[in-house]
Amino acid sequence: MYFFRKKDPNRPSNINIKIMHFINALAISIFLAGIIYKLIQWLAK
Repeated sequence: MYFFRKKDPNRPSNINIKIMHFINALAISIFLAGIIYKLIQWLAK
């Protein structure tokens, strides 16, 4: 339900939520980059 909710124009924008989403995306990106690096390292041997 949470993911499929329409944006409410009357709801105030919360900067903390935006920062949290940015940090989350950054962490996922770094994690995936590490996994890809390890796979390349493993396949290169």
